[in-house]
Amino acid sequence: MSLQLPELPFAKDALAPHMSADTFDYHHGKHHNAYVVKGNELLAEAGIDASDLVQLVHETAKIGGALFNNVGQHYNHSFFWNSLSPAGGGAPTGEISARIDADFGSFDEFKAQFVAGGVGQFGSGWVWLVERDGKLAIEKSANAETPLTTGAKPLLVCDVWEHAYYLDFQNRRPDFLASFIDNLVNWDFANANLAA
Repeated sequence: MSLQLPELPFAKDALAPHMSADTFDYHHGKHHNAYVVKGNELLAEAGIDASDLVQLVHETAKIGGALFNNVGQHYNHSFFWNSLSPAGGGAPTGEISARIDADFGSFDEFKAQFVAGGVGQFGSGWVWLVERDGKLAIEKSANAETPLTTGAKPLLVCDVWEHAYYLDFQNRRPDFLASFIDNLVNWDFANANLAA
């Protein structure tokens, strides 16, 4: 299979002022697209048979190196775009709300742990809300790594590579993460992933 750069699920200026159109020009149009282009070059040589992106992530993780880096980044970024919504942010609704209360104690505690997880990810990477062994958890991953390859079910992700936030927040990663939770997080996407 080949990688395709997905359309954003919203207009590129729809998340302003929390994420600007300029950020999406670089982040989606250049960074994500570069992973798609390079990933397809490497996939053409690899001869991997996969029916969908999740399977492709698992197959390339066995190989590692540049092939997995590009496929993993494509998966992570595609997941990130869907973790955002112009109508998002704030307290969750639906089943994810009850699960957050049960597994974190409160939404405020979840938010504190999520922001701390993203801030504590040294260098480039991701902070995830996952379901692992029947419980919700916050996990970090570096570079192109994803909880998919370690047996967790991803529910939401926030990108903490500098290109995700630097144009809008400069070096204020904590503020970016708080803004993600307060203004952008797509709880409908999280509920759909939880139910899947």
